[in-house]
Amino acid sequence: MPDRSTGTSRSNESRFGDRLSALLGRVGLRGRGAVIGIPYFWLLLFFLIPFLIVAKIALSESVIRIPPYAPMFEWSAQELMLNIKLSFRNFSYLFRDDLYFIAYLSSLKIAFFSTLICLLIGYPVAYAMARADASWRASLLMLIILPFWTSFLIRVYAWVVLLRDDGLVTANLNAILLSVGIIDQPLQLLYTPTAAYIGIVYSYLPFMILPLYATLEKMDNTLLEAAADLGCPPWKAFLTITLPLSVPGILAGSLLVFIPATGEFVIPELLGGPDTLMIGKVLWAEFFNNRDWPVASAVAIALLLFLVIPIMLFQNLQGRQAEEGK
Repeated sequence: MPDRSTGTSRSNESRFGDRLSALLGRVGLRGRGAVIGIPYFWLLLFFLIPFLIVAKIALSESVIRIPPYAPMFEWSAQELMLNIKLSFRNFSYLFRDDLYFIAYLSSLKIAFFSTLICLLIGYPVAYAMARADASWRASLLMLIILPFWTSFLIRVYAWVVLLRDDGLVTANLNAILLSVGIIDQPLQLLYTPTAAYIGIVYSYLPFMILPLYATLEKMDNTLLEAAADLGCPPWKAFLTITLPLSVPGILAGSLLVFIPATGEFVIPELLGGPDTLMIGKVLWAEFFNNRDWPVASAVAIALLLFLVIPIMLFQNLQGRQAEEGK
């Protein structure tokens, strides 16, 4: 007996596809043009237009009013011409004040070591998931994704409770270290850089595990069986076969952790305390405390260029190497 619900669903999908195709056809996007145009439209809407708005504010002068920056374009009724006022003072200010350079370096250091810790923890987890029985993989994958069902902010606030002096983690850790004589007085974890590392690693660990699992799960296991048949020990097979083949997953996971961790604001603000300096906190302070929107926008653009340009050069290098490999 035919499944009527499935047939209705396919009919609805077909009608939606026809309507979408007709809508794209009205704006001149058909076939290959639609496939290429939709991602470009998405980037235009959610990246380029916001970027241009931020760039416009960064090139404006700070003034005391609402909004707190001077207009870039002014129409002169007497001269009948449009005056354009550009100011690069905000970008030069970033080089004159050491605070921004130190904050950038601190953010890069915290993001780098957080990414390294995520890789050291995430690789064994992803490897174990990929080598687990097929019936268990979906459940293990669900355990990795499950924390995303809770709000990011609530999860960070939960670490505030766990890491305070009488919290579950800090109290038990101090009890163990004091009992074995490693420390003489209780440690304070909350509002220290260590707490910021814990929060970042906990929050971004799934972004490292998921691409690694996707890479390792697709790996051809017959290569390892052939290596074992030829007398290759497991550790050597891992170093010469598994690890090189998992490099794309390592790179993807590292980028997914490193980029958002560099601009992180919530975790260092709630867990790191005043001693944890990151560029996201500086940007927030310029925007909300000092109400210097042009300087805050300049900080945001500098951070974006600081991250995007090396990644683009790296992808370009990878593309050239792939073409040479062909």
